[in-house]
Amino acid sequence: MPLARPARPLSWLALVVVLALGFVAGTLVPGALSRATSTATAAPAAGRTLAPADPSSAGFATERLARLSDRMRDFVAGGRLAGVVTLVARHGRVVSFDAHGRKDIRKPDPMEKDSIFRIYSMTKPVTGVAMMMLYEEGLWRMDDPVSKFIPEFRGLKVHAAEAANGTPKLEEPQHPMTMRELMTHSAGLGYGLSEAHPVDRQFRQLQVLTPTIPLHEMMGRIAKVPLLAQPGTRWSYSIAVDVQGYLVEKLSGRPFDVFLKERIFDPLGMKDTGFYVPADKLSRLAQVHEETASGTLEAASQQQLVLMPDPTTPPVGPSGGGGLYSTAEDYLRFCQMLLDGGTFGGTRLLAPRTVEMMRTNHLSGEALATYRPGQGFGLDFSVVMDAGKAAVSTPNGSYYWSGAAGTWFWIDPAMDLAFVGMIQHRGPAVGDAQVLSRNLTYQAIVD
Repeated sequence: MPLARPARPLSWLALVVVLALGFVAGTLVPGALSRATSTATAAPAAGRTLAPADPSSAGFATERLARLSDRMRDFVAGGRLAGVVTLVARHGRVVSFDAHGRKDIRKPDPMEKDSIFRIYSMTKPVTGVAMMMLYEEGLWRMDDPVSKFIPEFRGLKVHAAEAANGTPKLEEPQHPMTMRELMTHSAGLGYGLSEAHPVDRQFRQLQVLTPTIPLHEMMGRIAKVPLLAQPGTRWSYSIAVDVQGYLVEKLSGRPFDVFLKERIFDPLGMKDTGFYVPADKLSRLAQVHEETASGTLEAASQQQLVLMPDPTTPPVGPSGGGGLYSTAEDYLRFCQMLLDGGTFGGTRLLAPRTVEMMRTNHLSGEALATYRPGQGFGLDFSVVMDAGKAAVSTPNGSYYWSGAAGTWFWIDPAMDLAFVGMIQHRGPAVGDAQVLSRNLTYQAIVD
């Protein structure tokens, strides 16, 4: 769909960046589960089935953990959120799973534990896992130039400045963007999230980010726009993960959406995750809400739901950067697979070392200086390197991301914990709910 000019001071696309950067800074935190088995990162462990368990059996003070549900309920009761689902697992067992509020403030239907959400940029780590599966098959290397696989990117120049008459001044790249840089948002690509930078203005003018064109056509449009920075020198949230979606398609020889279904969703039992919502599940889809100037909630219009205005229609070009729908339960399976070193439900998707690579900072020293204090960036995840400098409750080594409509998750190897939160909202309540969820989860761990 065309990227319309924002009707509000902050565009819906720009909100993607605000939420993601806020999550990084610490101002935002980015029925029974089925009988699956998994393996711990360090060694095989029995009983990691994601079955419901008493919080005390997993090291939580039950009365303290109840604060998480109570505070989420307060957001709904106070009219700040229409509905919210939170899910906490530790040591491979679910210790908290709650749903509060309604899917749509215009209707009486309650929010359910199996409600479906637009997860937007929480799609990115899924795409990253797909890329690393192909990495393990020897189909690409970290320092390969991206142009090796996308010839259209050969000869891309870098936007250096803009003349008084608006003519861009371009320079040669110091080196071609690499696959590692592509997976760390340091390749120099734009996104079109705002019109502040000339490169992003060109992205918007060319309607690069749209689900109505095939992914190979998107690559052609990207190739018409210069880079906004020298590769490897700056962290800049970008269209890089949509490019990765195309690479998954090209390297695997399978359509991107088919690869994800066959290689990730089906093996993990993620039965409600995909790039559209089938008609028989549409009643479970939560509505995106936003806060009005007076502080009340209203349903967002279809025109504001960038990338996914029509949930019933499979996109022509599925977005690896932001196109998936999912549930809290499904996404926890994905998180648990990573927490357990790449395996879940008797199926191994990745080797433990590959997961370790994904959750390790890969930014160069120069690019790291442009990121947030105490934070680094792995392969399609943000990672906590120094919790003190980052001013976050999550320990060093935790990794996470969030979505533009308020969904969020984190994975904590040190505490053997995974958290998934789902809301559909734009406004200050997103940050408040995410920060509280993180703080209230850790204050409840006593063993």
